Amino acid sequence: MTPPTRRTILQATALATLGSGALAACGSSPSISSDPEELVLWYWNRSASPELLAEAAESIPGTDVHVRADVIGTNFDTKLRTSLAGGAYIPDITYINSNNALYFRNESKFLDMNELGAAEVSSEFFEWKWNLGVTPEQRFCFFPLDIGPTGFYFRQDVFDEAGLPTNPEEVASAGSTWEDWIALGTELRAATGSAMVNTARHVYEQYLNASPERYLDAEDSPLYLADGSAVREAWRLAVAAIDADITAGIPDSRGTDQNAAWSSGATAGHIQAAWWAQILQESAPDTAGLWRIAEQPVRAGNSGGSFAAIPETCKDPEGAFAFIQWINSAENQARAYNDVQLIPSTPASYDGDLMQYQGEFFGDQDPLAFFKTAAESVPSSFISTWESLVSGSFSFELDNVEFSGKDPEVAWEDAVASAETVLRKRGVMA
Repeated sequence: MTPPTRRTILQATALATLGSGALAACGSSPSISSDPEELVLWYWNRSASPELLAEAAESIPGTDVHVRADVIGTNFDTKLRTSLAGGAYIPDITYINSNNALYFRNESKFLDMNELGAAEVSSEFFEWKWNLGVTPEQRFCFFPLDIGPTGFYFRQDVFDEAGLPTNPEEVASAGSTWEDWIALGTELRAATGSAMVNTARHVYEQYLNASPERYLDAEDSPLYLADGSAVREAWRLAVAAIDADITAGIPDSRGTDQNAAWSSGATAGHIQAAWWAQILQESAPDTAGLWRIAEQPVRAGNSGGSFAAIPETCKDPEGAFAFIQWINSAENQARAYNDVQLIPSTPASYDGDLMQYQGEFFGDQDPLAFFKTAAESVPSSFISTWESLVSGSFSFELDNVEFSGKDPEVAWEDAVASAETVLRKRGVMA
């Protein structure tokens, strides 16, 4: 008999962990609905278009079945993982957030959609997004929904007051490298007192979100230990932003202070995803017309977005896949944007007049055109199932540098030690 691989052992261990404490499902049906023509979808509020779901509730085009869409609250992952582990009360289709790598360790719980014909439509989606749905065992279990290409939001009026470039293309050129971007922030701070971003975490996270390399490789070996690793470089630049005093020192948890800084111009920028356009509008409505979006240094990244998956217990895999294909067509992703501002993962959605940006929050700039171009430059990257267990150590210690004045090298060493402790406990590192 072939001895088990290291990955097989890790997956078995993780599955046992997932199942611990779950109620036994002996003798119970895994399905939520006993109606053979009703497929149950789990999703969270605003992760799908109500208009499209209403149509699917009548019938999935090309099939004899329909969808019952159940909104799951803030405990979405807990509920889904508990159901999968217990083998009962499992939806036929489920949406999964950008943390889909968490489910890699239990990929056998989901169907490989390549066996249902997914590969035939792969060219219709951004390649990097499609690749994020491929598991370490090369199974395609997570179908692209929306995406989160990133850019640098900035207050054009504050930049003008500082005597800096104000045209998005000129701002991008002036800050084409992270060092240049930090220097631009230094000029902004000296001229107006405004910060470039609220916290150094945004520099750190968006550097990594735009990097083809992250925390661990496909064999679960830590990459951050190497000199010049992406994590080390992201850390260096975030600390440089702190040292240059271009961050406002306002944690994300202090939403009221954050919004006030954007409204007043005390913070004149933000690096984040396309879906932040609406959040900025809601956070600082009085600044309509003053914001623009420039390319962030080096290249765009991706922050957020979601996926659809079919649990292995699905009563009608073909019908479920028909729904996933239908709701994620270029036309329907465009409709979803118009309905709930989900950013499409299909390039064709941006063509013609399928999508309509409403409002003048960004003046004469069209954010849809900007973020389509940004999405085209996002690199493919591998996100390990264990990344979420270690990334918090680095974010925590970076906060200690920014808010408590901790020595950056001591903080880095403590972050590495904490990450390795977690990985050893999980058996990922010896």
